[in-house]
Amino acid sequence: MSAWEKNEEIKIFREYLRIPSVHPDIDYTPCVEFLKKQASKLGLPSKVYYPAQETKPVVVITWKGTQPDMPSVILNSHMDVVPVFPEMWKHKPFSADIDKDGKIYARGTQDMKCVGMQYLAAIRALKSGGATLKRTLHIMYVPDEEIGGHLGMEAFVKTDDFKTLNAGFSLDEGLASETEIYPVFYAERSIWQIHFKINGNAGHGSLLLNNTAGEKLHYLLDKMMAFRKAESLRLQLNPHLNIGDVTTVNLTRVSGGVQSNVIPPQLEAVFDIRLAIHIDHKEFEKKLRQWCKEAGGDIELEFEQKEPKIEATKLDDSNIYWLAFKKCLDDLSLHCGTRVFPGGTDSRYIREAGIPSIGFSPMNNTPVLLHDHNEFIKADTYLQGIEIYKKLIPAIANA
Repeated sequence: MSAWEKNEEIKIFREYLRIPSVHPDIDYTPCVEFLKKQASKLGLPSKVYYPAQETKPVVVITWKGTQPDMPSVILNSHMDVVPVFPEMWKHKPFSADIDKDGKIYARGTQDMKCVGMQYLAAIRALKSGGATLKRTLHIMYVPDEEIGGHLGMEAFVKTDDFKTLNAGFSLDEGLASETEIYPVFYAERSIWQIHFKINGNAGHGSLLLNNTAGEKLHYLLDKMMAFRKAESLRLQLNPHLNIGDVTTVNLTRVSGGVQSNVIPPQLEAVFDIRLAIHIDHKEFEKKLRQWCKEAGGDIELEFEQKEPKIEATKLDDSNIYWLAFKKCLDDLSLHCGTRVFPGGTDSRYIREAGIPSIGFSPMNNTPVLLHDHNEFIKADTYLQGIEIYKKLIPAIANA
């Protein structure tokens, strides 16, 4: 048995990884029982909330601060993981095998069971060392982040139970980094998923009818792809920009028609759009509707998802939590770069509730493998992350 396999924190992490909390139709009961057991071993109270459904639990483990009236700090992570294709993996995706190089293979090693257990490992070390914190910590484990968090964090932040936590700041997930730099995420783009239902003249496929759904679709595609190309060029030509700084537009579905020789009365095109934080939402929607009009009209816009513009977390002297976070990383000589998160996390619901949130996962020099086959984290990287949280958590909680 290797030294990694003998390590108690690695053992706990691997136990959590072996719980197949994988979509669809997750039974969260094993996760809840595991987390309650961890809380008990730490001597900390835990509580389970059901903000939307009995099958969608939110587990909160609390370490009460010496000044509990101060705004608390949330350490958030999600219990769910995305589906796997076992035949594409070197190791079984819920075996948590460790290879000879110390790589731990399992779904959730990066996204994001690692962070959830690193919180507890750091707290275990702090408590055993006799540390006390001014602010109360709420270590939170939520369901369904991978499918939008609608029955998890989105529902929870609207409840009185959440409000009684008196949260002033939240830490949540970030991303791995293939370089020395640790990415730190302070905002997210707004997700718009739009169905364009394009109506037009129908008839025989041998004719050249005007105002067909196909012609209108062609016009819309030209406009959307021209916008996409302009954003792609911005990203390519400006080395200071990251993918989170531009608006992405992707055609994800096209459907319609009944027979090869029949011009259909309707075609449907679906676009996934991630609006950069500088985009004016009203003006962008106005532009989309104008393109529909120019295409010939009679086009319905149906929003599958239409997230509002949410204020970014401030990274200046007005945010005492950010100052404590940045000073801690500087003191540890860790290099970080601030970013806009390219996808969506539960931080958007925290920020929408008016609470500043930072996304951070201490995994540098690590290939980005979230949602990919053969997801892994090196055991040494995992253990180093615990050391970082041992400094970072008290720095923020004592701010």
